Amino acid sequence: MKLSEAGELGLLAELERRGLAQRIENDAAAFGAGVIVTQDALVEDVHFRLEWISWRDLGWRAAAVNLSDLAASGADAEGLLVTLAAPGDVQVEDVVELYEGIAETEVPVLGGDVSRAGRIMLSVTAIGRSERVPGRGGARPGDQLVVTGPLGAAGAAFRRESYVRPPLRLTEGKQLGAHANAVLDISDGLAVDAGHIASRSGCRVVIELERVPLAAGAELSDLGFGEDYELLAAVESPSGHILIGHCEEGAGVELTLNGEPYELGGWQHFR
Repeated sequence: MKLSEAGELGLLAELERRGLAQRIENDAAAFGAGVIVTQDALVEDVHFRLEWISWRDLGWRAAAVNLSDLAASGADAEGLLVTLAAPGDVQVEDVVELYEGIAETEVPVLGGDVSRAGRIMLSVTAIGRSERVPGRGGARPGDQLVVTGPLGAAGAAFRRESYVRPPLRLTEGKQLGAHANAVLDISDGLAVDAGHIASRSGCRVVIELERVPLAAGAELSDLGFGEDYELLAAVESPSGHILIGHCEEGAGVELTLNGEPYELGGWQHFR
């Protein structure tokens, strides 16, 4: 079977089935003493185009998408390990600007690696600590579904051939981490990521799209683009966060717009 046929989730399921990966059901890996570790890579012409983004914003982006996973784990960020692979003709000044963008997150770079490659690749490992990790699998029927901010900004920007800086939701993540039954960050699109909670928790997730706050310039279809990096959580009480739906008995995800069924796409690796 080709990766294009299996997709990301199919590949991960196969690795788990064969015992080659374990405990990969959440946004980050949890270790003893509350240590949380996560890692994401950005590849040129897959995750970004240099003509659409500055080096400084690329640095912020590489750090922020990883810090978003720490936020979903209710963690405090302690440091980053950064691996940069790039062609030899990249300017040193550009790399410095990239690291300045990373530094704007106020999370220190503690190490990493540098290598030559045919295109730019940034791999960041974020390390933090959390007293409680909600994960994706604890949502229960009766829970309310909330988000931490407006969605669709990334999709709207992409239509303009540009990118927006992902938000940092570490403070909100700590708040949700103390009481939420399930939390993840919205990286693959609202419907796809809601599906992760539904499948891991064994419940049905219902989202009323008219409740979902849209970012400036965003359209409803932009909710399927992903890369918003707001947090999506299943909670007993909204506690000041934006209510967009609920969990109930059953399976899968139901999207409605003013009471009528609605479909959204989503990002899938290899397809």
